[in-house]
Amino acid sequence: MAGAVRVRFAPSPTGSFHVGSARTALFNWLFARHHGGTFLLRIEDTDAERNREDWVGGILDALAWLGLEPDEAPVRQSAMVERHQEAIDRLLRAGLLYACDCRREDVEARKPPGTPPGYDGHCRDRGLEPGPGRVLRFKVPDAGEVVVEDVVRGTVRFPLAAIEDFAVVKSTGQPLFVLANVVDDLAMGISHVVRGEDLLPSTPKQVLLWGALAGPARPLPIYAHLPMLVNEKRQKLSKRRDPVAVEQYRAEGYLPEAFVNYLALLGWSHPSGRELLSREELVAAFRLEDVNHAPAFFDVQKLRHLNGEHLRRLPLGAFVEACRPYLTPPSAPWPAERFDPAVFEAMAPLVQERVAVLSEVPGMVDFLFLPDPPLEAAAWAQVVADPLTPAILGGALEAYADCPFEPEALHQATAALAESLGRKLGKAQAPIRVAVTGRRVGPPLFESLALLGREETLRRLRTAQARLAAEQPAG
Repeated sequence: MAGAVRVRFAPSPTGSFHVGSARTALFNWLFARHHGGTFLLRIEDTDAERNREDWVGGILDALAWLGLEPDEAPVRQSAMVERHQEAIDRLLRAGLLYACDCRREDVEARKPPGTPPGYDGHCRDRGLEPGPGRVLRFKVPDAGEVVVEDVVRGTVRFPLAAIEDFAVVKSTGQPLFVLANVVDDLAMGISHVVRGEDLLPSTPKQVLLWGALAGPARPLPIYAHLPMLVNEKRQKLSKRRDPVAVEQYRAEGYLPEAFVNYLALLGWSHPSGRELLSREELVAAFRLEDVNHAPAFFDVQKLRHLNGEHLRRLPLGAFVEACRPYLTPPSAPWPAERFDPAVFEAMAPLVQERVAVLSEVPGMVDFLFLPDPPLEAAAWAQVVADPLTPAILGGALEAYADCPFEPEALHQATAALAESLGRKLGKAQAPIRVAVTGRRVGPPLFESLALLGREETLRRLRTAQARLAAEQPAG
């Protein structure tokens, strides 16, 4: 690829960090890493009414968590206002901008029925001086077309006749996105603009501005507009309707490497067809030319599956370390003094095989650290309804009282009990699991009992017996 690759991610701090923004940042980062280029971050913070500094912090934190930190210090668009004003002055001197005092209702009142939307050029030749209350508009050529060679979407043509004289400066004097974006990209030496397809309609306007400001000496950046992310109903992801905040997924216990892996598959696929990929494999294989322009389905279930696969790839020590934030209050449901790291580490290999996200870990092991585990109502109802439950609980109490209290012996004792009652082992151990752990699903039962210990296991079985007797009708 000719020339140095310099790409930028340019979010506005107007809310939580959207998964679509994270995907855009990742594709820029992957492209830069693949070509040995530079990945930049520009915070577009000039809209004072909508931007908040804590949201800037959220962007920086999310990028750091994902491992997508920029190669140079982040740039604030608000620090580039002098450049913006210089560009405005140049365009005014060149006669490419004009002042306009039209109100929207005035424009609509002038239009005959059936006229396409857009500004009608009313003020183009009025000779108004720039000033408060007047926007500045760019004079779009009357004929021809803007041709955008998009890496993802191919050749896209925009007839100039369909482009209005668009505003580049607000009536307050503040430059609009369409102008500031071009000025900033020029100043930062951006070679490729990789962004969401929702910005494609603004591209011909930016091409016109680029030509007016840069001239032939600075070729246009190469554009790549990424496909839209949609939900299961094929609707564009919405902050109001869909779970789109990266912070939420981080809190739920998704691994950054799994999240990056999944984001990379939203519009792109590995040449081999494999989906479980390391960061290094993504960098080596990523090409903008392979990005699909069709909308990409953000499938939370697939994300969960991939995260579980990445969890199982972790060395045991790394898994235990990743679990730590979820094993202490307020994330954990037990008091800090009841937690025993050694007990958890013994259970960790069994938990690692069964969870999809780290926030599920406390529910897998809470029976080990709570005086009495929470009892699932539906699970207990099944235990009560089973006519063999009294015999199973009584038989387990008798068998567990003096057998070696280790997994294999517990397994054999329970299998013998099941056989004596004409039950398969899986069904026979269900009431025991509910009595001891409070749930029907969890880590392997016999390893769990061994870690819990004989005395506590027997106590919980007796408690379940007493509760069962109290709840069953007499006779």
